Amino acid sequence: MSFSDVVEAIKTLSLPEKEKIQALLAQYLREEKREEIYENYLVSQGEEQSGNLKFSSDIDELMHSLED
Repeated sequence: MSFSDVVEAIKTLSLPEKEKIQALLAQYLREEKREEIYENYLVSQGEEQSGNLKFSSDIDELMHSLED
């Protein structure tokens, strides 16, 4: 089923069904964002443990590290 097929199918739903779809999508998006944040946390935790994560309050140093 293509994206356009899904969109067309949603158009035929009743208002309460569309609202339920909206609520489910919001929930799924929250869950995916939480999972992404958690995965990023695990990566940064690994980088910190391996010594690859650097902290600095020096703006010039931070800008230089972004260029690398």
